Amino acid sequence: MSHGSVEGGMASAATRDAPGLSADRSRHGFEQLSAVADAVLYEGYLLYPYRRSSAKNRVRWQFGVLFPRAWVEQDGPVVPNVSGSADSWYQQTEVLLRIRQRGATLRVRLRYLQLQRKQVEETGHGRLREVESLRTDDGTVHLTFDEAVPCEVDIAVPLDELLQEERTVAAGAPAGREIEALPSGAGRVVRRREEVRAEVTVAAERLGENLCRLRVRTTNTGGDPDPRATREEALRGALIAAHTLLGGAGVEFVSLIDPPEDLRALAGTCRNEFTFPVLGGEPPTSHTGATGHVLLSSPIILPDHPQVAPESPGDLHDAAEIDEILTLRTMLLTDEEKREARATDPRAAEILDRVDTMPPEVLERLHGAIRSLTPADPPPPPAVRPAWWQEGTDDGLSPSTDTVLVDGVPLGGGSRVRLRPRRRGADAQDMFLVGRTAEVAAVLHDVDGSVHLAVTLDDDPAAELHSWYGRFHYFRPDELEPLQPTDSDTPRTGGR
Repeated sequence: MSHGSVEGGMASAATRDAPGLSADRSRHGFEQLSAVADAVLYEGYLLYPYRRSSAKNRVRWQFGVLFPRAWVEQDGPVVPNVSGSADSWYQQTEVLLRIRQRGATLRVRLRYLQLQRKQVEETGHGRLREVESLRTDDGTVHLTFDEAVPCEVDIAVPLDELLQEERTVAAGAPAGREIEALPSGAGRVVRRREEVRAEVTVAAERLGENLCRLRVRTTNTGGDPDPRATREEALRGALIAAHTLLGGAGVEFVSLIDPPEDLRALAGTCRNEFTFPVLGGEPPTSHTGATGHVLLSSPIILPDHPQVAPESPGDLHDAAEIDEILTLRTMLLTDEEKREARATDPRAAEILDRVDTMPPEVLERLHGAIRSLTPADPPPPPAVRPAWWQEGTDDGLSPSTDTVLVDGVPLGGGSRVRLRPRRRGADAQDMFLVGRTAEVAAVLHDVDGSVHLAVTLDDDPAAELHSWYGRFHYFRPDELEPLQPTDSDTPRTGGR
């Protein structure tokens, strides 16, 4: 993960402390997770080239987005995933917790972004009118754009009480409005936030003398929005990039990725939906099953003990990218592109300022670092199936030859389809693929009984390479439209 500290940290956060929250926050170790948690909070907030006009910055907020239930389920119930790349109305974390002392206390922190609309208004003929952009006399450009405000809600509860009765705490954010006057009476910038309604429910179930299962469920409790509202409009009442930090005194969390052998079966019963819990802090030097005192439940799949690259000088809002590449690309933006980026968002302006003044020794440090001299495992052989799949050994299922009926047509390897992802409750990135044509590579039967089809896009110049090393797009059968041999192969765009 190549990410630096978020500009300004959480200083501007709308923090609401639940009753019983201790004033001493350092004791539960959340500071160990601050950089990684900020990377999750601002992942994809604004992507290179950091301009409003960039296509990738017109479809934003793609991880951990919790909408009002009535809106997100208009096309049917959401299908639970182990990460938050699909839109939902809730997140659920379940983990195993060891009780290490009497009087143990659990602490939960929910973090998310609240959408803020930045609207530029121009003064003319004695009245104000909304505009997309405005240049003031000093040459500064102001653009209408969506920003976001970080929010936090903290809960502290004695574990003994939680084992007796679950605790529910309001976790929403109030509406707000701020006005910034522009120089020389040219106009103003109005920032508006709509109310976000949400709650967090924490429950614990005793599994043994010093062992319990902890459940944290975050729900958007907003009212029914206009059913015709677009995703962009519905985002005004959503929790964006929602994730949870867990810690406490006298408690120890069990890794679900690498649990101790005696807890492996119980770890497998934990049900996590739209989020993925991992241990935080420094990794242990040796262990027989991983445990830790702090945990991050993230809408992005991470390993236990995720760390920020120490060479990273600051946030670039893309922790999956390499800092050096993004920094060099940002340096190459034209002056006009940089002016637009600065006008798009204050965080973009801070990135440009940092890149433009970066000392040579800092840039050189980004070039690379050796983390370990342990030889890497050889890459797996090319396949059109998951790495764990053994052809012919699992109830006769075969991804490369199985078929599934869609509109009365059997679809399997080699079938031609048009992509029709659900408008709501689907992976947000699938919006880029509506109407595109593709070829089915495999039919995959999930462990929960559902079926997904792996496809490669017809107009992807790297489709053959993706097939070689097993990288596909995955869709449910009801998101695909069979194409007959006589159908046009020309991709078309539009809704379903």
